[in-house]
Amino acid sequence: MRLVYIGIGANLGSREETLRRAVELLGRADGVEVVAVSELRETDPVGVVDQPPFVNGAVAIETTLPARAFLDVLLEIERSLGRVRGERWGPRIVDLDLLVYGNEVIDEPGLRVPHPRLHERRFVLEPLADLNSELKIPGRGTVSALLAALD
Repeated sequence: MRLVYIGIGANLGSREETLRRAVELLGRADGVEVVAVSELRETDPVGVVDQPPFVNGAVAIETTLPARAFLDVLLEIERSLGRVRGERWGPRIVDLDLLVYGNEVIDEPGLRVPHPRLHERRFVLEPLADLNSELKIPGRGTVSALLAALD
């Protein structure tokens, strides 16, 4: 089993309900066990700021799936909940980002872990800190140190 962390977010529709459904679907996937879910928090959009606020959180998961197969599960759940990929950083009904996959560093087409902008984003780091503030992000340091660096 690998301990992985994902970021969850939504800014269209019934945001909290959609995120709860996403976590439920994750828990039903083969080879996936939801360990913990952070508090959900409303956050301002980043990048394209002329859009509704987001609700963001993080989920700790144990999985037997390889990273690429796990990413495929995330993408399928997004599709099943109505996600259509459009404008980068634009509005979305759901967003599931693979943030950390054990201690691995992966840089493949379409799969970069740890998430390349994780260390710059308070809306990602704060929910991760809810789950494990001393989580070590490979090549970056602990979540608590990364959060302190943003202040």
